Amino acid sequence: MSPAQAPAWLESRLEALESRIAYQEHWLALLDETVARQDRRLVQLERINAMMQEKLREQQQALQEGEMAEPRPEDEIPPHY
Repeated sequence: MSPAQAPAWLESRLEALESRIAYQEHWLALLDETVARQDRRLVQLERINAMMQEKLREQQQALQEGEMAEPRPEDEIPPHY
């Protein structure tokens, strides 16, 4: 490579590196958004799971105590149309 070609080659190489960095930053931002969204969903699912476990414990306890003789409105199955 001649001394006259060196600046053009370096400029080309620098542009290629800048392009790769921009591409990587874009994907890093997308991955960060995905991880944050999944974290929010995980927290939501953990809350739902805890509520369902509590309701199941309550129903098991009620069955053991014999309190389920009279169905509650929220336990009734709607009629088919």
